[in-house]
Amino acid sequence: MLCLDQHADSGSDIAAPRASSLLEGGRGGSEVDRVHAEIFDAVMDRRLLPGAKLTESALCEIFSCSRATVRAALAQLAHDKLVVLRPNRGAFVWRPSQAEMRDVFELRRDIECLLIDKLIALPDLPARLKPLRDMVRHERQAFEHGDRISWLRLSNAFHVKLAQLAGNDLLTELMHSLCSRTTLIIAYRDTPAGSTCSYAEHEQILDLLEAADREGARQAMSHHLSDCEERMLEAQPGRVDPWSAFSVKLKEHP
Repeated sequence: MLCLDQHADSGSDIAAPRASSLLEGGRGGSEVDRVHAEIFDAVMDRRLLPGAKLTESALCEIFSCSRATVRAALAQLAHDKLVVLRPNRGAFVWRPSQAEMRDVFELRRDIECLLIDKLIALPDLPARLKPLRDMVRHERQAFEHGDRISWLRLSNAFHVKLAQLAGNDLLTELMHSLCSRTTLIIAYRDTPAGSTCSYAEHEQILDLLEAADREGARQAMSHHLSDCEERMLEAQPGRVDPWSAFSVKLKEHP
């Protein structure tokens, strides 16, 4: 049987937005949206790892909902490219191939350098960057305090919030999607203890943007992403722990 505890969360006072909340407007307030957001955030927080099988019956019990709700949420996650639906086998958290990793990082470098060009052209950029300064400060605090989930959330949110400054909703949606897939790549190939202190590179990018150093900011962003890509391609896949996402313990019948 399944024994359920409360959903895992950061347990911290540090302001760290859930990944599912980053797009303005969200998906709505339906039961499908609730289940989608819970699974999405578990994946983004690295509580639910690549390759994990998402069993419909277990999810129905965890979220106290119908199979139709679970199936609709999983279909949305498949559309987000975070879940793979396999005929006669079920749903699995996306596990990236080497080629997919390279594609994601290549597109992120292109898009984020384009974003820097758009931001540099804004006359009031230093004022717009102030909330990002606070976010990076919180990111650093989370890292130093060992608050893993808040740190992961803030590191991911930095790039989405940076895209929002450009005022282009489609660009923000694309960045949100790419950041989500990058998070899964890192979860598959890396461990939090082995990650670099991304807040320092984020600070450098903000400094260069504020100084209107277009080329410097582009180089810093490209290096930031290329360094991560290189580390991911060299690392070995991690172990899948499918139900730690929801504090679920599976017990054998006597």
